[in-house]
Amino acid sequence: MQIKSAKYVISSPNYEKCPIPDRPEFAFIGRSNVGKSSLINMLCDNEKLAKTSGSPGKTQLLNHFEISSAPTPKAKQTSASLNDTKRKQWYLVDLPGYGFAKVSIRSRRRWEQMIENYLRKRENLTMVFVLIDARHSPQKIDLEFLDQLRTWQIPFCLVFTKSDKENQRTVNKNIKDFLETMKKTWQFLPQHFVSSAVKKTGKEKILSFIEETNNSLTEPN
Repeated sequence: MQIKSAKYVISSPNYEKCPIPDRPEFAFIGRSNVGKSSLINMLCDNEKLAKTSGSPGKTQLLNHFEISSAPTPKAKQTSASLNDTKRKQWYLVDLPGYGFAKVSIRSRRRWEQMIENYLRKRENLTMVFVLIDARHSPQKIDLEFLDQLRTWQIPFCLVFTKSDKENQRTVNKNIKDFLETMKKTWQFLPQHFVSSAVKKTGKEKILSFIEETNNSLTEPN
């Protein structure tokens, strides 16, 4: 997949204020300071698209970006799919982190409710990318969030971020330990990717996965 354009659309305080759900939607979420904005900017090849900050908790709304993409030259596409403009248009959504910064209990509860309502009620939500910091051993807060997604029956995959910030042996061990921990309570493991916004690691694989997911969607009647 090649992203032809990516532009900010709107920041919404709740799912009811989000854009009309007329296209596939891919949401990105993770613990605060996991590198979410940097990953989004890397995928879209636009360093200024999503606002990055050294202060956790900067993202406090549901941020929609309109993406226009085209198949990679080598991808096999039917004439029908090539002419399907909806499949080339999709939303990327930057969600607030679930490992909240130093905010009031009231603000935290408001964020939690906003995220839950979006995940459970946004009808065109196609896939959630859950970002995990590859520098750390398995964190309880990440595992609990994944369990919540399972309870809500929300489709998701994992993206291990900041793989360039530690030596490869540590990164590989942390990823392996995380997946092994999941195996204790999960029958099947989700698809996962390893990324680095600095080295652009994982970009092609993640975009290819989005393209394949879009192509697999059932055509509307």
